[in-house]
Amino acid sequence: MAKTLSLKAFNLRHTECREEILSTFSERSAALSHGDLEMAVDDKYDRVTIYRTLKTFLEKGIIHKILDADGGTKYALCKTECTSETHQHDHVHFKCKLCGDTTCLESINIPTISLPGGYEREDINLLIEGSCPNCK
Repeated sequence: MAKTLSLKAFNLRHTECREEILSTFSERSAALSHGDLEMAVDDKYDRVTIYRTLKTFLEKGIIHKILDADGGTKYALCKTECTSETHQHDHVHFKCKLCGDTTCLESINIPTISLPGGYEREDINLLIEGSCPNCK
């Protein structure tokens, strides 16, 4: 289970939407897409409100982005102490081809990659696909 988080710890104003989305992330072990969150909150909030909440959570270091093999974006709680200034997740993500869940494999770091001169790294993503322990 994920760590207990509060909006106050990130200097965020309390709103019902933020609390509900944060709670949804805390209750799930797999990464969530915007659509997953819309279904989880039962259409109580419009798409733009959910999008803005995700953007705020990303900026504050509460969640991180995972690029899906299908071209979509999923989000997962940061398990380390991220902030808006230090927000890095150099770990592997795993997508199960059977159930579709995407999970963080925190114990597996992405290897260091040396880029040629003139290139500067901003983000790095590594997604492995296969079958998860629940589907195997």
